[in-house]
Amino acid sequence: MRAKTIAGGILRALGVILAIGILCLFIYKIQSVLVYIAVAAVISLIGRPIVWFLKYKLKFPNILAVITVLVLVLCVFAGIMGLFVPIILQQSENLAHIDIDTFRHDLYELNQQVKEFLGVRQLDLVQGLKRTSFVQNFDFQFIPDFINLIFGGIGTILIGLFSIVFIAFFLLKDSRLMLDSILVFSNTGEEEKFKNVFNKIKHLLSRYFVGLTFQIFILFVLYSVLLLVFKIDNPIAIALICAVLNIVPYLGPIIAGALMALMVVSTHLGTDFSTVIFPKLIYVMSGYAIAQLIDNFINQPLIFGTSVRSHPLEIFLVILISGILFGVIGMVVAVPVYTAIKVIAKETFSEYKIVKKLTKDL
Repeated sequence: MRAKTIAGGILRALGVILAIGILCLFIYKIQSVLVYIAVAAVISLIGRPIVWFLKYKLKFPNILAVITVLVLVLCVFAGIMGLFVPIILQQSENLAHIDIDTFRHDLYELNQQVKEFLGVRQLDLVQGLKRTSFVQNFDFQFIPDFINLIFGGIGTILIGLFSIVFIAFFLLKDSRLMLDSILVFSNTGEEEKFKNVFNKIKHLLSRYFVGLTFQIFILFVLYSVLLLVFKIDNPIAIALICAVLNIVPYLGPIIAGALMALMVVSTHLGTDFSTVIFPKLIYVMSGYAIAQLIDNFINQPLIFGTSVRSHPLEIFLVILISGILFGVIGMVVAVPVYTAIKVIAKETFSEYKIVKKLTKDL
């Protein structure tokens, strides 16, 4: 009897392991669908306040309010595509016909001017780059080919966009749809607790994503004005890229600053470094620093303090740990995931002091 019990336990354990393996494989295979659902959920969280405003303030019917929000989302997407596609096509064509000798000469001149400006005899970064076989034999024809490859996947993009809009439509139309889907995992008699947790998470994350959208918009406006004033190439597109990069906490602003500095240099490549490039670089980066100060001391405290109700140091540590464990993706999702965990902990482990301390403002 004991041998049969042990054998049965082993078989059950193997069955559980096999089931977990099949589940992981299934999740891996449908990861694109999960991404569509996640993006649609974020759109619904951002669009929920707008739907509410249209329904209860402007007396729109529910369906019309939802359709209006989705049309706005599609207009934003179309505007972004209309902004970037012509630039990408133009730049790919320009790069395909670039004069590599002129480009090398401009780099050489820039290198010499930087050496003279800094008062150093040796600065061989550009020279070393010029000597590499990669630069000497670089075929710029691959760039338009790469662009053509991207546009070859336009069907996949359209399918993804349609899926996201379709899912978002029903999430916005029926606010209980996601709640009812989650309640199936609750035990009998615990539905009310699940409902409270879900509503609290939805409320906090909706405020967080709305605040994040406003943060990106404000940075986009500041960066656009800055780049337009100093006549940097493609200012609107660069401003949008730099603003969106701020979604990645701490690391994103560094990359955005480097991109902005690179655009200043590339815009004025071939001009005098000490009288044109360096002053423009100082002005633009000073403006960028001011925009970051506004974001760090005004925008972010409002978003993190009033939306997810967490201390800035608490948020910093969560983002840092998530970045170490899961990389850039972990940094992006750290705040919403941590907020959800805090709400669940407050409802489930409220008797512990550390939980009471961390969730006292929820």
